[in-house]
Amino acid sequence: MVSHSGLITVMQRAVRKAAPRLRRDFGEVEQLQVSRKGPGDFVTMADKQSEQTIVDELKQARPDWGMVLEERGLVEGDPDKPRWIVDPLDGTTNFLHGIPHFAISIAVEDPRGAQGKPEITHGIVYQPLTDETFWAEKGRGAWLHDRRLRVSARRHLDEAVIATGIPHLGRSDAARWTSIYARIAPEVAGLRRLGSATLDFAWLAAGRYDGFWEDDLDVWDAAAGILLVREAGGFVSDFRGQDRMAERREYLAANGELHSKLHKLVGGALRG
Repeated sequence: MVSHSGLITVMQRAVRKAAPRLRRDFGEVEQLQVSRKGPGDFVTMADKQSEQTIVDELKQARPDWGMVLEERGLVEGDPDKPRWIVDPLDGTTNFLHGIPHFAISIAVEDPRGAQGKPEITHGIVYQPLTDETFWAEKGRGAWLHDRRLRVSARRHLDEAVIATGIPHLGRSDAARWTSIYARIAPEVAGLRRLGSATLDFAWLAAGRYDGFWEDDLDVWDAAAGILLVREAGGFVSDFRGQDRMAERREYLAANGELHSKLHKLVGGALRG
């Protein structure tokens, strides 16, 4: 049995408490109450209820911590303490269409990380339907339950399967994505778009994917996933190879060898 910190225990308890309601609602997806939040961005009662369950659990464990929530935004806490970053249901469109590929994501951001900058120190991505718990702690590796995760060791693009997010309904820059796609697609073994960025990161950490790129992601879509990939030995950067992902809302991830090759292709696309 792999030991982990008390924070991971708190996060696991929170996602597992929210999961049964999500599973039940997924089984009755046609009867869900649905409201429009924006172009291509649906909110369900299941989403809101999952968030409330998670918030209640996290508040009970760390009442003075702040939160960044997908549905409710910023909840202020002690600025000297860490804060939670929560996505209660990533893959909402999949959920609403009966596609069994979605997840809950929670991360911990410490305001006093390396070099005095905020950094993600703990992360969990939980798939309620498969009961897969991907988790990571800074400096202690990435795990799927009790199994240590490592990113894929593939070195050649023609062997690689790359995940991405395709622009839809005004999200992201379609012309830029098309340019990047045109550079990457002819070089790789396959491309996948399954509709959940948090699971894209988790699957990359587990070696199921060999690389990933997407832009226009929010912090709750990526925070836990970045830690998973890095603790599994991978690299994550923005499209320019820098560590300004949240600022630029763009993410490029792979093992070291493939990251370098993908970065060159993306850079060529950006330069036109």
